[in-house]
Amino acid sequence: MNIQEPSDHTDDGLGGEQPFMSHLVELRDRLLRMVIAIVVVFLVLFPFANDIYTFVAEPIRAQLPPGSQLIATQVASPFLTPFKLALVVAVFVAMPYLLYQFWAFVAPGLYTHEKRLAVPLLASSIVLFYLGMVFAYFVVFPLVFAFFASVTPEGVAQMPDIAFYLEFVLKLFFAFGVAFEIPIATILLVAVGATTPEALAQKRPYVIVGVFVVGMLLTPPDVISQTMLAIPMWLLFEAGVFFSRWFQKRQALAAGPAPADGPGVPPSAPPAAGGSGGTPRAPVGGVEMGREADAADVDGRDRHGPMTEAEMDAELDAIEAEEAADADAAEALERRQATGAPDRIEALIRGANERRADGDTASARHLLYLVLEEGDADQRRVARNILADLDRD
Repeated sequence: MNIQEPSDHTDDGLGGEQPFMSHLVELRDRLLRMVIAIVVVFLVLFPFANDIYTFVAEPIRAQLPPGSQLIATQVASPFLTPFKLALVVAVFVAMPYLLYQFWAFVAPGLYTHEKRLAVPLLASSIVLFYLGMVFAYFVVFPLVFAFFASVTPEGVAQMPDIAFYLEFVLKLFFAFGVAFEIPIATILLVAVGATTPEALAQKRPYVIVGVFVVGMLLTPPDVISQTMLAIPMWLLFEAGVFFSRWFQKRQALAAGPAPADGPGVPPSAPPAAGGSGGTPRAPVGGVEMGREADAADVDGRDRHGPMTEAEMDAELDAIEAEEAADADAAEALERRQATGAPDRIEALIRGANERRADGDTASARHLLYLVLEEGDADQRRVARNILADLDRD
């Protein structure tokens, strides 16, 4: 008698979840592809390793006194140093493909709205990292090496070792590449709700001090390179705050109505009849389908037929939003009831509801915009709900 072993693969009607071993196999395959990509690029670049090193060493060679040159103090340095540089350059060149493999591994586990956020940020992070390296090579290196040449003591011949020079420039390349990722980090912090642009702007003095401390730790012990790293980091922080404000406003304008009623929001009216036949909106999984479902009903689509992948993503996003809104609203209500302290933001929300009931939508919108600027995450969600209701009215 054949006994079939239980399978780790469960079919839940959505294609099932892959078993743990399948994820490990996929991770192994993608790591192998990444290694192969680096090896292929390295094999292409290795014949030009000496030319690449000459190009990288050009900023310091241009600042050396007449008669000085780079030297190799170790026996294998003339071979190993260009070899190491070619390998590092191969990693930098293959970085877009490496990040694509990482993205392809994690993307199936993300929701649609998370993918829409991650793709532009991933592409921007690659571009900003390369821009940081270009800034270091063309702006920072000439100034740093000119400063070193000017402070060389009398009677000392400046002849840098090629291995130490490579270590020096790779450290600067990495430091400036990472520093140029500050706008991406700022936008991500605001996107996940960890902070707000206003809170970041209030911490500007601490940020200015912090970037100079980071510049001191990541760069060689000279004022020029520290300042040349700290000032761009501060400007990039300001750019991140600016774009995070823009991103937050777009989220507030594009956010649809949340299924749950937050504090200060009147109970939602019963859903209007949808479709040409007056059929009411049907709940799916305990959550009413959004406007996309109503439009589909108007088009005559069979709501009981199989759903497409895009429709399933929309449903999962709606369910996730409802659960998060219910939990956050309950927690916020308990916290406010426990404190019993008067809240200006709550007063603004109540005032907006009263003006909405009186038909003064302009004043109601003005109060809701103040809530979006000054309120916490729960209060901003409530304000977005009311604004969405006003848009529908």
